[in-house]
Amino acid sequence: MRQVVLDTETTGLEVSQGHRIIEIGCVEVLHRRTTDQQYHQFLNPEREIDAGAQEVHGISLEFLADKPSFSSIADDFIEFVADAELIIHNASFDVGFINAELTLAGHNITDINQCCKVVDSLSMARKMHPGQKNNLDALCRRYDIDNSHRELHGALLDAQILADVYLALTGGQTSLSLAANADSSSKGKSNQAGFDKNRDALKVIYASDEELQAHDAFLSKIQQESEAGCVWLQDKSK
Repeated sequence: MRQVVLDTETTGLEVSQGHRIIEIGCVEVLHRRTTDQQYHQFLNPEREIDAGAQEVHGISLEFLADKPSFSSIADDFIEFVADAELIIHNASFDVGFINAELTLAGHNITDINQCCKVVDSLSMARKMHPGQKNNLDALCRRYDIDNSHRELHGALLDAQILADVYLALTGGQTSLSLAANADSSSKGKSNQAGFDKNRDALKVIYASDEELQAHDAFLSKIQQESEAGCVWLQDKSK
């Protein structure tokens, strides 16, 4: 499935208080690689920007004065994301704002879930790293992703960083689906069916000293960052 990593910047935190989207950034991912296909748009929110929000993204109302309204770009935006799997960090926030904008624009689609599957990378990270910080900066540190150029939040920049974070979060998982792809008709059959007794012995490859040291260093990193500690180190000490 085609994936689109998405982020927005807004005039404030609460869509229920009439806050609006001022920037949308999208990055396409195909076959676990980012492509050069992107969607990026600044928007005139037709309302004031909260001071706290402006401190985060640095976007002023003066800068947005000549930018288009969401209603004028809604069709182009939907065309870009249609039928994709949307990867969003803290998806409920962005989806709430996008749906509100679609409704205000009188678009025939009023819920982005009507044309996309939404995946919340924050929820995914919390399951994988319980008890730890899982904001974008923390995940960049955890997965050694360079975000030193990120002085302020920006929708396109954050989408680009999130794409790298998501690929790191899901790295290696494609190789774990063999059992799920097994023919359902084989269920209940003996695991010994078709076993070749004359096959060559399986080759055992042991970890090198360097790999063992890297593994121990990684466990120590988990131990330091996790409030609950590292369960593998706890088991190791028993």
